[in-house]
Amino acid sequence: MPEPFTSAVRAFHRRTPLVGRVVGQLAAVNIFDSATRLAAQAFLSAVPVLFVIGAFAPQYVRDQLVSSLHAVMGLSGNSLDEVQRVLSADDGHTKDASGIVGALVTVLSATACSRALQRVCERSWHVPAAGLRLIAWRWVVWLVVWLVALLAQGALHTGPVAGPWVGVPLSLVVSLLLWWWTQWLLLGGRVPWLPLLPGAALTAVAVVGLTWGSRLYVPRTLQRSVDRFGPLGAVFTTFSWLIALFTCVTVGIALGYVLAREEPVARWLRMRATTGRAER
Repeated sequence: MPEPFTSAVRAFHRRTPLVGRVVGQLAAVNIFDSATRLAAQAFLSAVPVLFVIGAFAPQYVRDQLVSSLHAVMGLSGNSLDEVQRVLSADDGHTKDASGIVGALVTVLSATACSRALQRVCERSWHVPAAGLRLIAWRWVVWLVVWLVALLAQGALHTGPVAGPWVGVPLSLVVSLLLWWWTQWLLLGGRVPWLPLLPGAALTAVAVVGLTWGSRLYVPRTLQRSVDRFGPLGAVFTTFSWLIALFTCVTVGIALGYVLAREEPVARWLRMRATTGRAER
């Protein structure tokens, strides 16, 4: 690399150290590789989980899942009909094909997404990989809680008090709490709660913005893809949306580490922690 260019880069980093730390953190976490891996794990887990829910869940749970997918991704038309068809499969035949053992194996394999997210959290906070005894049960807990949260999205977006003036702030609060708890859980409690708050806030804002924007963008894009490429178009559009979603998640968690260490934020977090100990 030419010496003048190297000198200019170093001078830029000296003048804007925060930018340098952000770039270094994003490179260390490898955001696009991490987001793509998370999207792939989520996509591969979602299809068998849909079959398990269709086989064993009560009808109102299936209806709520359809409502939530419509609210979160904007699914409609043929794509939403396909999901309803999977969830409405005959209970007896589906249960015979999958069985209790198959359902358990499906749920356990679905923890691949939580394992991948755990690695993102550990890279972002520069902590070593947790031992299996410390973290294994947390994968299942995370998956169950997020499935419940997904089922609640339909009511959150379309309930009696829904609407942008209520739905957006409520979605932000729920998302903030979930991503705050997610980091603490998957890090095995090795990072205190307060430093995790900036990353939870950044992730919540990005995810909620993407979710509400998807209601305008995804239905038209999905329908064009299906009309042009058939079922493969739906796969491509859904996977692209998942990559966008987990890019928001990865960047939010990674930048949360940088923000929590910046002096104004770090001072406020230390002050809050000190105040909390004094009150106790």
